[in-house]
Amino acid sequence: MWWQSLTKPEQFGFLKNQVQPLHITTPDGEVLFAWHVVPIAKYIANEEYLIREQNISATNFTESKGFDSLSKDPRSCLVINFHGNAGTVAQGWRTDAYRSLSSAASHKIHVLAIDYRGFGLSTGTPSEQGLITDGIAAVQWAMDVAKIPPERIALVGQSLGTAVAAAVAEHFVRVSKVEFAGVVLVAAFSDMPTLLLTYAIKGLIPILSPLRPYPRLQRFFSGFLRDTWDTSSRIASLVRNSQKVNLHLIHSKDDFEISWKHSEALFYAAANATSTVGLTIKQMEAVKLRQDLNEGGSFETWNADGMKRITKQIVRYGGRFNARYDFNAFLIGETGHNRITTYPCIARTVQHIFEPLQSRLAMG
Repeated sequence: MWWQSLTKPEQFGFLKNQVQPLHITTPDGEVLFAWHVVPIAKYIANEEYLIREQNISATNFTESKGFDSLSKDPRSCLVINFHGNAGTVAQGWRTDAYRSLSSAASHKIHVLAIDYRGFGLSTGTPSEQGLITDGIAAVQWAMDVAKIPPERIALVGQSLGTAVAAAVAEHFVRVSKVEFAGVVLVAAFSDMPTLLLTYAIKGLIPILSPLRPYPRLQRFFSGFLRDTWDTSSRIASLVRNSQKVNLHLIHSKDDFEISWKHSEALFYAAANATSTVGLTIKQMEAVKLRQDLNEGGSFETWNADGMKRITKQIVRYGGRFNARYDFNAFLIGETGHNRITTYPCIARTVQHIFEPLQSRLAMG
């Protein structure tokens, strides 16, 4: 909301100094505004110090107790969150999503949420390469400044953020062989040209789908796209170059902005990339593991090469509540596309990602 300040996270319902703003400088000189969210049990353990802390701002965050709780604890895990295509780190359901994620294992899972260039209080102008650079900068900050190794980092993206998260993960595994604990893509899309053929704003206002009977016109308008966000190709490259990819796709069936069929296509692209000769859909269907969750939807798993794991969860309900016919639901984004980020299926997935690491630490 316009009367709330991103530099005062308590206005969004957080405890005093539970969320602390920080700045991250990109290689091309932009300054990104970000939030660090301290997990609730860690906050309680340090509450006395956090409440008393004064004069901590985005420019000196590394001097804070919150930063120490992240960087000096060998059991700390970090979710780097990439949000959707509008607003700020505090928009809509995003603050509830951070609360959910940081409560999954409330003593160890921290959240770093960034605003891309041109969003919120960050400098610059958005572009595909620019947003990818921002994501890379956030990861480098986590590894180089906070000293969190990649095996204690999970990338989580929603909507546009899934394209950023996939591109960042692909960059690190291809360029430097760095692999993260997991990558979670919520309400993903395969690529921008394909998305525009089906996308409807708030599930109501179509973009190019009325031109579906006229493929030449579709190709004409798609040709003006500057940013293509080819997540399908990037996911395939991520899987091929990875030794132990841990990729999770989550989508709601009542998402009327981005169809769950996009996650279906991405699951196929990822699984297909585990084979050197290619797989047909029929071959995939015969090998993949599927669990019917009834009202909870379905869960599918693809395991390959002993270390590569790809999952797809399609939940039946992501927060629609008859949004197509309810104007209030329309205004707050109750279309199954945004509120799903606050649901237990996301926090559960993140906690499972970090469980093997925590088990190893407990043993040794």
